[in-house]
Amino acid sequence: MSATPTPADAVVYLPSEDFVKNAHVSGMAAYQALCQEAETDYQAYWGRLAKELITWKTPFTQVLDDSQAPFFKWFADGTLNASYNCLDRNIERGLGDKTALIFEADGGEVTKTSYRDLLAKTCQIANGLKSIGIGKGDRVIIYISMSIDGVAAMQACARIGAIHSVVFGGFSAQSVRDRVQDTGAKAIITADQQVRGGKHLPLKAIVDEALTLGGCESVQHVLVVKRTGAELPMTAGRDLWMSDVIANQPTVCEPEWVEAEHPLFLLYTSGSTGKPKGVQHSTGGYLLHAALTTKWTFDLKADDVFWCTADIGWVTGHSYITYGPLSLGGTEIVFEGVPTYPDAGRFWKMIQDHKVSIFYTAPTAIRSLIKAAEANAAVHPKSYDLSSLRLLGSVGEPINPAAWEWYYREVGGNRCPIVDTFWQTETGGHMITPLPGVTPMVPGSCTLPFPGIQAAIVDETGKDVPNGQGGILVVKKPWPSMIRTIWGDPDRFVKSYYPADFQGKYYLAGDGAIRDEKTGYFTITGRIDDVLNVSGHRMGTMEIESALVSCTELVAEAAVVGRPDDTTGEAICAFVVLKRSRPEGDEAKAIAKQLRDHVAKEIGPIAKPKDIRFGENLPKTRSGKIMRRLLRSLAKGEAITQDTSTLENPAILTQLDQTY
Repeated sequence: MSATPTPADAVVYLPSEDFVKNAHVSGMAAYQALCQEAETDYQAYWGRLAKELITWKTPFTQVLDDSQAPFFKWFADGTLNASYNCLDRNIERGLGDKTALIFEADGGEVTKTSYRDLLAKTCQIANGLKSIGIGKGDRVIIYISMSIDGVAAMQACARIGAIHSVVFGGFSAQSVRDRVQDTGAKAIITADQQVRGGKHLPLKAIVDEALTLGGCESVQHVLVVKRTGAELPMTAGRDLWMSDVIANQPTVCEPEWVEAEHPLFLLYTSGSTGKPKGVQHSTGGYLLHAALTTKWTFDLKADDVFWCTADIGWVTGHSYITYGPLSLGGTEIVFEGVPTYPDAGRFWKMIQDHKVSIFYTAPTAIRSLIKAAEANAAVHPKSYDLSSLRLLGSVGEPINPAAWEWYYREVGGNRCPIVDTFWQTETGGHMITPLPGVTPMVPGSCTLPFPGIQAAIVDETGKDVPNGQGGILVVKKPWPSMIRTIWGDPDRFVKSYYPADFQGKYYLAGDGAIRDEKTGYFTITGRIDDVLNVSGHRMGTMEIESALVSCTELVAEAAVVGRPDDTTGEAICAFVVLKRSRPEGDEAKAIAKQLRDHVAKEIGPIAKPKDIRFGENLPKTRSGKIMRRLLRSLAKGEAITQDTSTLENPAILTQLDQTY
């Protein structure tokens, strides 16, 4: 790699000399030195960083245990507590009065919480959980909106060694039930309602529905936070108001010192089968990478105001709201609402009001705000004072070059580096990303691996492919924050991430990628499995197909594919065969709405297909195999140029042209 990579066919944006000079990782030589350190002695490199960034109750003596690969163990004989590292440690450093969280409610009300106050709240919730019998190793579902209560609940679970599993507040009762059933959760923490875009939306009612679906016998208590004060039915003995549970609890709770490999949390993500996967993360290795990537990728400094716009229901909210920034003593924005309420200038107004210096959001949000700004100058970023910004970030999906350019120019004022981060629920933190004081930026490329991450592109046999030739993205060496297993299903873990095709040697990311011939820069080209990335949220096609087919009175068969979408990156396109004649016109529109509502009930609104097409059958070979390549072409509006001679009924392709 040259000292300053500059692709010949792309516009390159350089970080300013001032930014480079003051960055935690300053200049390409410093980056290369870190990569060389990891290459020379991998374990010593990670061991050094673990000692520098984490406070250990019992120091570890072994960095990596690979004796049972791919079930790797990191810092296994060390003990620590994640909540202590995020809260107590900062107070001991003299940061007790520093603002930890700035919460802005949907309606604009602002609450600031210091590290001392957040610790007190966390300890009261932790003591409350202990009072109802929750302890080390017990699982707790957290189904709550973006709030200080949500962050404190996660920290409280970590404090007592309970394992939290946060469920996004937009998921359905069925999705909540599935996660309760899989985790065997003893308790659920929720709220009466959530407030988004001026609307009061149910949470406790959805939990109640989930618990009536069966298979949730493990749940002993539901703790309810009062958000709106809505009147709710409360089941005696099971349902408790959080305010009552913590009312008389002490504001001190001794941390449970857990082994580094003790599970910190479970987070469910879609795979290529219908059943979501419970990704299990450790305490020590995960916390190390969350802290390290926050420090190096975002270049977090003591006076920064950091805003990650993700929900705590996603891994981004775990790593870059609840754990990473707090472990470094940072100040983090927590936002309850949506970017377009009360108007599409909400993000820019919040940056202006709170003097945000680091802003981390998703390409879907950027693209939707571009459209809004083009339609209404009043909500254009230039209508606000964004001079506090010094760094921008992108997460969830590859950002297209046009959106990158707009983000750099209109939001960052042509002066803020953009860190276009590639990572996954399973990786725990950034894997391939620019470092803002190091990397010349190329719009659309996530650039170079994070120091210590051995990313590569291989063919179907696991053999490295030359730069300039696309292939399968893998990681060749384990890293501390990697997924440990799939909860309750180690066989699926091995098959999903360490397949026999690669002799079980490499972690399979599930994405395709290509490296620039000259620079070695990575560009992600999309999923290689049946997983869609819609607005940065991964959804398995089989999961959505199963939801459609579960509408048993209507649907005989369904197939789901993705198609490119200007706003969400990828859109869900469903091809449906009904148990009756193929509908047309208004009748087809009505049935399409019914099916979308059904999918929303089964999974959540984010899984609703954007396009629904009806046919008397699906395009199949004579042996009965669905020809998904044809469906993808239809979804994209492409002319069918593939050979259709093996189709059982070529005429149905015309039927499937019509979108509802």
